[in-house]
Amino acid sequence: MARYLIALDLDGTTLNAKSQLDPETIATLHRLEKAGHIVVIVTGRPYLISKHIYDALQLTSPMVNFNGALTHLPHRHWGGERVHLVSRKLSLDLLEAKDQLGLKTLVAEDKLHVWADHPTSLLPEFLPAQLRPDQYLNAANLLADPIALTIEFSPAQKKQVLSQIDHRYGDLVEPRIWGGPYDIMELIHRGVHKEDGLAHVAKYYQIDRQHIIAFGDEHNDAEMITYAGRGVAMKNAIPLIKELADDETEFDNDHAGVARYLKKFFANDLAALA
Repeated sequence: MARYLIALDLDGTTLNAKSQLDPETIATLHRLEKAGHIVVIVTGRPYLISKHIYDALQLTSPMVNFNGALTHLPHRHWGGERVHLVSRKLSLDLLEAKDQLGLKTLVAEDKLHVWADHPTSLLPEFLPAQLRPDQYLNAANLLADPIALTIEFSPAQKKQVLSQIDHRYGDLVEPRIWGGPYDIMELIHRGVHKEDGLAHVAKYYQIDRQHIIAFGDEHNDAEMITYAGRGVAMKNAIPLIKELADDETEFDNDHAGVARYLKKFFANDLAALA
């Protein structure tokens, strides 16, 4: 069988509801790498809260973070590293207008750093629950353009926030509203999606689109699902992703849906390793 690039969203896809990897997923991905396929994490998560997953899978391939705004090779220098930044000025302007716009929390991040206007226990896995003095978001600490901004907003002022961001910075960034019960949006460079990072990695390995399999479950996976030669929606995916996908997993993310799909698709390759 030809060499494939396997692109994996994390939350709601490769990870279960407890944000964990199950043993079957780890073992299956290890065997597929051994068979010569490329396994690439393509996530909306920042690197700082996803590198432990990369390490647990013992991957050696590049990784895509911030919904495509950062494509890099963890733990190594890589000449192919690519980053799309947002404006430091935007970050500080939003900080200054925080109360006026009804922003509850503002977080700026780059590959190795995070700054926030205050600690929060809302989502300790995603937003900083503790901050050192140098991690408070202000002009003295934020000295360069970050990669992404994460904003918790007041639901009643959602339209106002979106309108102000579009009016002031619409040519530079676009908001991505998170799925789920939290009132959170992310700002990254306008026009950047998971597809951009995935295409960059595919070009590096000289793998054409028909040999890309991409798994996802939420809105931010849409471009990646349609770009891949085989876009696969999770059984637990939102309706939009199922409509865009070429196929659907038989099992959800709490029952090793990705691993079980891959074991069936690559049955001959895996049998050859037995």
